[in-house]
Amino acid sequence: LVVIVGTSGYSYADWRGSLYPSGLPQREMLAFYASQFAAVELNYTYYRMPEAHSLAAMVGRTPEAFEFCVKAFRGMTHEVPSGDDEVRAVFGRFCAALEPLRESGKLGCVLLQFPWAFRPTKDSASYLRRCAQLLQPLPAVVEFRHSSWVAERLRPRLAALLFELDLGYCCVDEPPLRTLMPPVVIAAAEPGYVRLHGRNARKWWQHKEASERYDYLYSRPELEEWVTKISHLDRQMAKTYVFFNNCHAGQAAINARTMLELLAEEPST
Repeated sequence: LVVIVGTSGYSYADWRGSLYPSGLPQREMLAFYASQFAAVELNYTYYRMPEAHSLAAMVGRTPEAFEFCVKAFRGMTHEVPSGDDEVRAVFGRFCAALEPLRESGKLGCVLLQFPWAFRPTKDSASYLRRCAQLLQPLPAVVEFRHSSWVAERLRPRLAALLFELDLGYCCVDEPPLRTLMPPVVIAAAEPGYVRLHGRNARKWWQHKEASERYDYLYSRPELEEWVTKISHLDRQMAKTYVFFNNCHAGQAAINARTMLELLAEEPST
């Protein structure tokens, strides 16, 4: 199995005492994190456009084999400009910022997470095609939030589209709520990718802070459900990333460690 496990983000004050030593300065968090896990998913890049010098500094604070998967800026997925020139400019800035990761061999892939309102239409397929063109030659995976994308009759068509565009499919674990994505595995282009958001159904739609929806600690049996799915996916992929996004109070790191244990127990095939 070539499965790389990590968390969505690493710089959290409330991880001190669970993952990080209590007095660890924030500037030392990435180096400590990289001593525990082989990859991280950067999420701050959704909220603000990344800058090359910041990513170059991260490269310098991590071991040679460490990898970064980078969430696309919101201007690429959620707040897309209306004009093609503006879209091209946003993608251009983003790709240029990622150069230190690409040059160092530490770029895992780009994560294009689309909003719940993004549905399987001809316009959406056209935009996915545009994304694939503008991101070349960077590897990318797509995360959908609305269950209509994986209606059984559409799954073969979705897989074919992603293969055609050389885009990976992000498998997700979320609360079992109507219209949210079910925990299905679809093998598309490289790499394999899994995000576990937690199953906090009560807080998913109703919360004061968005982070509340990710307040969830998976049980060992819940993670065991995913070991089988991940193994099935990884047999079809050269590499598979698994990231935990249930980041409240260090729960993502706790679950990531358990997942590494479970995968180590999985017999090789």
